Amino acid sequence: MPVAPTANRLRGIALDEYRLAGGFWGGLQETNSTATLRHCLEWMERLGWIANFDRTADGDTAGPRPGWQFSDSEIYKLVEALAWEHGRTGDAWANETLEALTDRIAAAQDDDGYLNTCYGHPGQADRYSDLSSGHELYCTGHLLQAAVARVRTTGEDKLVDVARRAADHVCREFGAEGRQGICGHPEIEVGLAEFGRALGEPRYLEQARRFVERRGHGTLEPVALLDASYFQDDVPVIEADAWRGHAVRALYLAAGAVDVAVDTGWTDLLRALERQWARTVERRTYLTGGMGSRHQDEGFGEDWELPPDRAYCETCAGIASNMVSWRLYLATGRVEYADLMERTFYNVIAASPSEDGRSFFYANPLHQRTAAADVKPGEVNPRAEGGVRAPWFDVSCCPTNLARTLASWQAYAAAVDGDALTLLQYAPGQIRVELDGGPLALRVDTTYPLEGTVRIEVLEAPDREVELRLRIPDWAAGAAVTGPHGRRAAEPGWASVRGVLAPGAAVVLELPMGPRLTWPDERIDAVRGCVAVERGPVVLCAETVDLPDDLPIDRLRIDTRAAPRAEGDGAVVRMTARTAPDVAEGGVPFRARPQRSGWDFPPQEVRLVPYHRWAQRGGSAMRVFLPVA
Repeated sequence: MPVAPTANRLRGIALDEYRLAGGFWGGLQETNSTATLRHCLEWMERLGWIANFDRTADGDTAGPRPGWQFSDSEIYKLVEALAWEHGRTGDAWANETLEALTDRIAAAQDDDGYLNTCYGHPGQADRYSDLSSGHELYCTGHLLQAAVARVRTTGEDKLVDVARRAADHVCREFGAEGRQGICGHPEIEVGLAEFGRALGEPRYLEQARRFVERRGHGTLEPVALLDASYFQDDVPVIEADAWRGHAVRALYLAAGAVDVAVDTGWTDLLRALERQWARTVERRTYLTGGMGSRHQDEGFGEDWELPPDRAYCETCAGIASNMVSWRLYLATGRVEYADLMERTFYNVIAASPSEDGRSFFYANPLHQRTAAADVKPGEVNPRAEGGVRAPWFDVSCCPTNLARTLASWQAYAAAVDGDALTLLQYAPGQIRVELDGGPLALRVDTTYPLEGTVRIEVLEAPDREVELRLRIPDWAAGAAVTGPHGRRAAEPGWASVRGVLAPGAAVVLELPMGPRLTWPDERIDAVRGCVAVERGPVVLCAETVDLPDDLPIDRLRIDTRAAPRAEGDGAVVRMTARTAPDVAEGGVPFRARPQRSGWDFPPQEVRLVPYHRWAQRGGSAMRVFLPVA
């Protein structure tokens, strides 16, 4: 499992404890296995990012080095994905590829454990000479997370030995008597904490604690026009009110800080992180679960600053958000963390890959004004934001991050606490876990999120009382559970079935999946007067490919008097459109009186599709929030 706190009774499940059988996530996982992993490997070989390890091993570092200074981290994320993939499926190719990459990585490691292909060798800048932007510790953090995946699926091997030597180097170099610096991009914190858990090595957790404590004192050198908040180095972690600055950095730091708080018993820090999560989700998070409303720093804006057309909502930020929410769920058992994870899984993470798993969204805006066609097929794309998925980016952190997340998806789908199994995410397959009283095995049958029925059949159970807990999503008013004691209504939160479960017994969860209108908080200026449509956990959107040729998407108005109607995996709504008023030539677009434009387009039914599918049929204009007629 990716996360295994030593101080919690509540634990996530291992990959082999939940075998998916198709469905929404099984399909994405299969595409990741057969296409995305190979795609990432091919691109990084083609661009010479992996060969950087070979050049370092050979002492050939004086010439130009392909890739950004942090490109090593992408190889480590791919290695992590391969470790989860092999651990989940036993795939021989994944294991052989991992071992081959490990050999090349190990050959580049210095005698003292330092491992980086951009710094510290002939013709390169000195080690740790640019802590603000060098990303050396960031890269090491991803190496440690890859090693965690290997320990937890296969056991200790050469990769784990490489990671241990690198972690020991960091502890010597940045320990109590060493450098007092921190990395401009958090990641080492979460890597050290989890690697320490995996190996039972408290020194690594202690070093993670040091890094968390050191942040927030303005020690990093500013970058361009960005201040210390960009690095989360403006305020100590425990004193912050909300997450700010670069979204991925803020969320990786929060994930590591939760690990530190939980395993050291630092209760005040944990409470602070819970408060930061709540403030950020309530005021700085998009309907999709996306985080990051500013392009210039890939960062959080202020409270209620959530423009749909300029939403950055980086795919990596969605992944990092789930990393934090998962840790907070394991620490507290509170349902709201799993609710946000579901929203983010379906509407940020699932939105990134193309259907063939070989192109990706980096940013995930909620409004695309014009159909984009600026992606270069078969080439590196410098532009992270755009309305067409690209095969690779100049900074290509999202494809490998997506690969490791999808390869380990079921580890976030359920949790065990003593004699209780909690289902947090719903997907078809078989689950078998060890409870305090013995094994519990279940078969889950569902087409969720297309339909809301989840049937759970008991295959094996202890001959004593156990508890099966089901998450009722926060949007699911009117849910019901049918079990051994009959049918009953289930409010959002938890529904519990407790007793002696006999093989063959079934529990059926029914979630209301009709499309519904969702209104934004009136303090969000950018979408005031608009409404969105959701269906189950899925956010819907209007896309130009579903509109008549003469119906302009930015003049659409939704008639909220007509209830949305389910159709396929989306919905149908009644829409009209205003004509565009005349524009005064050479004048600013503001007038002394309100514009009076007519309804040149009669009301008609318009299809909305899941946001995660937008632009799968080619470049298109799109919007999630629709102005109300």
